[in-house]
Amino acid sequence: MIRAWLAALLLTFAALPAQSLSAQAQAGSAPTIPQSELIQPAELAAVLKSGPKPAILQVGFKVMYDEAHIPGAVYGGPAGKDDGLTVLKEAAASIDKGQEVVLYCGCCPWEHCPNVAAAWRTLKEMGFTQLKVLYIPKNFGADWVEKGYPTVKG
Repeated sequence: MIRAWLAALLLTFAALPAQSLSAQAQAGSAPTIPQSELIQPAELAAVLKSGPKPAILQVGFKVMYDEAHIPGAVYGGPAGKDDGLTVLKEAAASIDKGQEVVLYCGCCPWEHCPNVAAAWRTLKEMGFTQLKVLYIPKNFGADWVEKGYPTVKG
């Protein structure tokens, strides 16, 4: 019975289109982002209160963005998917490559996020030089919303 299940699983993966598998392979995992390019939630919240505000791109799922996002954030699409990378590139096209940009997702625990590493790599490849990624260990709700940091809906 286990062999039949394993065989069915292998056949399922073998039948996936190559493009889908390559997108998953490119997505990578969040821990590949250098520590020096991370920003903590409390630090970003303080910047939003006082300093010059960075461009902020939410690179998770649209339902998350609609439910709650950081004020001023622009929806950048789920960067772990090819169509999401297209949305990200379009959103980033109007941002100066020397401006500070903060990316965030928060869909799931950091080590499982399918979006932030792909978004970070894509913007690096596009020539962005002042790039930071919001470090969200658990999820956006627990690490941003429940901490009382500013959010907007819609």
